[in-house]
Parts: sequence; structure tokens; C-alpha cells
Amino acid sequence: MNVDNCPRCGRLYVKNIMEICQPCIKELEHQYETCVEYLRKNRGTNIQELSDATEISIKEITRFIREGRISIANAPNMMLPCEVCGTLIRDGHMCESCRNRLRRDLSNAAKENVTPEPPQKTSGGAYRAVDKLRDN
Repeated sequence: MNVDNCPRCGRLYVKNIMEICQPCIKELEHQYETCVEYLRKNRGTNIQELSDATEISIKEITRFIREGRISIANAPNMMLPCEVCGTLIRDGHMCESCRNRLRRDLSNAAKENVTPEPPQKTSGGAYRAVDKLRDN
């Protein structure tokens, strides 16, 4: 039997798909239902207002959105924080600025890692003489 400590509360539990204990799963489900209920009544809310009204952390709300459990398609003011800088975005994990900086850094790193080819060794003997004649 695989057992582990719950990363949320520290209780010992039998490992499952969610990788948290049953009481924490129930608590998460309750938080999710609270968020959904509030969003149904207040479509124009943003993530900060939702967090303040439901007393659920922005991190958990963001997790529900990223998992696809809460749709922000019908919530025009709902935005997620960029995982790098915290700027509010509508989709993805990074804002355009961070995405461009990552692309630029990767391209610069790729250019730095390109090693020049070692000069080819010229073979001695008859081939060398023939090559010298062709160059002239």
C-alpha cells in the first residue's frame, strides 16, 4: 500500500490520483463550488474580487482555471497572473513580454553553443600537390 503525507495538510493518506488526502479533496471541491456559484451571480468580477468575496486564495482560483474547471470565456474581467512576472493575462502561462524574452534568451543561448568546426587537416602527399596546382 502506497502512503504519503498530504502536501496541503501533512496528514498521512493512501496515494491517489489527486495526490492529496480525502479531506483536502473535499475542501477543494467545496472551494471550487463556492467559486463557480459566485461567478454565476457576478459575471463581471475579477480574480481579486473573487478571492476577497470567497476567501479562497488567488493561487487556488488560478489552479481551477488552469485545470479547465473554471472557464473565463464568459467572464470578461477574469484574468490570470503570468507565472513569471505576475502581469494579468487571459490565456496561457506567460505574458507576451516574458514569452518574447524567453525566445530571445533561448536564441542567444543557441548561438553561443554553436561551436566552430575545427579546421580540416590537409593530407600530405600527392593530393596536396594537386590541390596547390588547382588553386593557381
